[in-house]
Amino acid sequence: MSAPTYDLGKLHGGLRLEAHKAASTAEPVLQIPIPDQLVLPITQHAGDPAQPIVGIGEHVLKGQLIAEVDGSLGAPVHASSSGTVVAIEPWPVSRRHGDNAPCIVIECDGEDRPIDAADAAPDWSTVLPGILLKKILKGGIVGLGGAVFPTAQKLMEAITCDPDYLILNGVECEPYISCDDMLMREYAHEVLGGARILLRALELDTCYIAVESDKPAALQRLGEVLAELDDDSVVLKQVPTIYPSGGEDQLVQLVAGREVPSGGLPTDVGCLVQNVGTAAAIYRWVVRNEPLISRITTVTGDGVVRPVNVEARLGTTIADIIEYLGGYTEHAQQLIIGGPMTGKSVTSDRVPVVKATNCILVMSDAPVIGDEMPCIRCGDCAAVCPVQLLPQQLFWYTCADDEAKMRSHGLIDCIECGCCDLVCPSHIPLTADFRTAKARIRELADEKSRAKRARQRFEARNERIEKEQQVRDEELASQKASARQAGADAIAEIMKRKQRKDEDQ
Repeated sequence: MSAPTYDLGKLHGGLRLEAHKAASTAEPVLQIPIPDQLVLPITQHAGDPAQPIVGIGEHVLKGQLIAEVDGSLGAPVHASSSGTVVAIEPWPVSRRHGDNAPCIVIECDGEDRPIDAADAAPDWSTVLPGILLKKILKGGIVGLGGAVFPTAQKLMEAITCDPDYLILNGVECEPYISCDDMLMREYAHEVLGGARILLRALELDTCYIAVESDKPAALQRLGEVLAELDDDSVVLKQVPTIYPSGGEDQLVQLVAGREVPSGGLPTDVGCLVQNVGTAAAIYRWVVRNEPLISRITTVTGDGVVRPVNVEARLGTTIADIIEYLGGYTEHAQQLIIGGPMTGKSVTSDRVPVVKATNCILVMSDAPVIGDEMPCIRCGDCAAVCPVQLLPQQLFWYTCADDEAKMRSHGLIDCIECGCCDLVCPSHIPLTADFRTAKARIRELADEKSRAKRARQRFEARNERIEKEQQVRDEELASQKASARQAGADAIAEIMKRKQRKDEDQ
C-alpha cells in the first residue's frame, strides 16, 4: 500500500473555524428506521427534472425506478423502500427560497422488499470500462458533496479530457458537518472499493483520497483497509484544516499542485474530483445493485436532543428523524439544511432528506450581527478570499449593477463560501449580494440567449418567407412563360393552317 502523504500544502486565504463536530462523532452512525411515509422529490440533481413513471395506487419495491430523465443531463430516482404510491404532488423541499416541488409520496408497507439484484457485479474487475459507465448511469448517483451533478455524465465528460488523476474529496471543512468523516471511519471498504471501480471505469492509474488533518481516525481506518487491499493505485493525502479547503478548485491546488483556470473545471488541468460518499454509492450500486436510496447525514446543533450521524432513506422527513433522536431542545429556533456557512434555512421540518442533504443543523437564534455600515476598504475580505478575488471591488460593482465590471473582476468564480462575510467589520452581507448578482448575470445571459434565439427565429422566418415568395414568383413566371409559349404555338399553328388552306385554293 501507499503510505499516507503528510505534505499539507498551502491554500490562499481561508479561515480556521471552530469545528463543532465532537458531539456528532461521539457515537457510531445510527440507522433510522423506515418511516411510514417517504417523500421523494423528482428532482434531486443538477440538470433536467426527472419524470414520474409510476402512478397513484401502484405498488413499488425498494430500488425500483420511479422517475427517469428524458434530457441529456439528469439522474433517475428510485424508491427507497417498498410500498404504495399514494400521491404525486408539490411538497416543501430544501430550496433556497423555500418553494415546493413535485414529489412522489410512498406509503411504506414495512416489508422493505427489494427488486431483483440480478444485474449486480461483485467481480467488477472483469467488467469493461464502458459497461461500468453505463451501469453507473442507471444508479441515480450524483455528487454527494453538495453540487449533486449527475456522476455518470461527469465521468463521461472527464474521459473526453483525458485526465491524469482521480481525487476523492474527504475534506469536510465546514463547521458541524461530519457525515463524510463517519463514512470513512465505518465504511472504508466501500469508499476504497468505489475508488477502484472509478479508476477502472476511467482507465486511470492513480487516485488520491484527500482527508483533513483533523480526521486522524478516518485516515487511520482508510490506511488499514488500504493495507489489506495492497493497492498502490490509491494514495492517501492529508490536507490542512482550513475552510474552504474542500472546494473542488482548492482541493486540486492542494493535492495536485495545479491551478484551475478562471471559469474552468478541474478536468481542464487533468483532475477529476468526486466525493467519498459518491464513491461509496458507486460501490453499493455496482457490487450490490443498490441504487442511491439512502445517505449518511449529520444531525447536530444545540437544538436537537441527540446530535449524531444517521443513515436515513431518501424521502424520510426531518420531522421523523428528529423525533427518533428524542426531539428538539428548548434552544431550537432555526433549522438549516447544510452547514452554517453555505446551508439553506428552511421553515418546515416536513422537508425530506434528499441526495444533497449532508447536514441537518438545528440551532438557537442566530447571533446578533451589528447593522450594516459603509465599506471602509480595509481589505480583510480580499485577504481571506480563497479564489483571490477582490470582494470590496465586486461589492461596488454589484451596487452599480455593472455587469461588465463584475465579470471582469471574476464574480462568476466566487464559490460563495462566506469567508468575506465573517471578517467584514462593516457587517456587509457580501456573499448574499454576490449570490444575487450572479443570479442576475445568469438571468441577463438567459435574456440575451432568448433574444438571440428569437432573432434567429425571426430571421429564419423572413428567410423562409422570402424563399417561398421567390418560389411562387418563379412558378408564376414559369406559368406566364408557358402561357406565352402556348399562345405563340397556337398562333403559329393557326398561321400554318391558313397557309395550307391558301395553298390548297
